[in-house]
Amino acid sequence: MSDAVELKKLVKQLQSASSNEDIVSILRTLKKDYRVNEAILRESKAGLAVGKLRTHAAKDVSDLAKEIVKQWKTEVEAAKAAQGGAGKPTVGVNTAVRKGSVASNGPATPRTPSGTLPNARTMKSDGVAGGFTGDKTRDKCIELVYDALASDSGAPVDLILQKSKAIEAAVFSEIGGTTQPYPTKMRSLFVNLKDKNNPGLREAVGSGDIPVEKFVKMSSQEMASEERKKADEAIKQQNLHDALGAEEQQAETSAFQCTKCKQRKCRYRQAQTRSADEPMTTFVTCVNCNNRWKFS
Repeated sequence: MSDAVELKKLVKQLQSASSNEDIVSILRTLKKDYRVNEAILRESKAGLAVGKLRTHAAKDVSDLAKEIVKQWKTEVEAAKAAQGGAGKPTVGVNTAVRKGSVASNGPATPRTPSGTLPNARTMKSDGVAGGFTGDKTRDKCIELVYDALASDSGAPVDLILQKSKAIEAAVFSEIGGTTQPYPTKMRSLFVNLKDKNNPGLREAVGSGDIPVEKFVKMSSQEMASEERKKADEAIKQQNLHDALGAEEQQAETSAFQCTKCKQRKCRYRQAQTRSADEPMTTFVTCVNCNNRWKFS
């Protein structure tokens, strides 16, 4: 079995893994045993599979996934440099090289003189020339989107460029020009795509999991990372809990069991938060650990 076939097999195992231990085991194998290039990442979808895990709830999984993405990005750039420049995408090389084998795509970890990894990819570093539309404003926006999508991606230059053009064209078509709200909308898309804490959005847009037509209509709240959404929802629920309970009498009961500390000493109150024909919402606070929850 060739190394490329083994890599694809590992990617499938990674996508179907049912426990964090299995995921970590597969990720360690990918990090330790495989050296990749642009073509194999595209063919095997390994970059997409690992990239999605950077926002995994388990810290050991997300940290390891981030390390692998950085490592693969470095190897892709090294392969490009070995072929005569970063602007020339790797073509026709679809073999994953196992570390320790005779074949090699070049140095495994090229570094700058300071010892740090190379800077994030940009349109300039990829050697892509501008002048796509003849309009400076539109061309600059395409460049910004490209820089955001490419920043930590191992995807081919032509794929990122195609996606960047499509995003700008969709916004331009919807607004009908480059006057407001065009610059505001493009800035919002760029800022959210560039957010270092939201790699999942870049991966989803770049891979097509979020279609361009849907992406350009998303609000900042919709584009936020899962962690940010959960934090915002927690704040919203806390504010609602505090607002509704500010002047209300809370009764103490043992009828509810805290899901956090398992004690039954709780305070509760009820409020009509929806229409009159809907059941009341019960807000419960654990006296022991101050855990709060609600139900209807």
